[in-house]
Amino acid sequence: MIEYIVEQLSDLPEIAKKVIKTSKNKHVWCFDGEMGAGKTTFIQAICKELGVEAAVQSPTFSIVNEYVTSTDQTIYHFDCYRLKSVNEALDIGIEEYLYSGNYCFIEWAERITPLLPDDIAVVKIQEIEDEKRKITVTLPK
Repeated sequence: MIEYIVEQLSDLPEIAKKVIKTSKNKHVWCFDGEMGAGKTTFIQAICKELGVEAAVQSPTFSIVNEYVTSTDQTIYHFDCYRLKSVNEALDIGIEEYLYSGNYCFIEWAERITPLLPDDIAVVKIQEIEDEKRKITVTLPK
């Protein structure tokens, strides 16, 4: 488990670089945190560090957004908040995404736990004092 403290938004690019480096063999990342904790904001920073030039936005209504990096790598960004069941995730073909070998960044992943691979990275974001955030990254052994 690795912890980072985000004092201000300008800290995110450097923390994103560190998280990418320590998690580079993991392609499915689950982001955990309360509503408004900064999951999408951190995913934006990670995508930028990976070379995504397009706008990165929460896929709340579409469930999944697809981004392409400057090196033609595909990244999938999921927001599972609106899913009512695992079957809804299966209906959108989530297993194909999860096992594609591409990065999959998943918000509200607890709604699809039975479908997740064993080797996920878990990124927990907690709001602490004065708008600061603690980011904890847990990797499987």
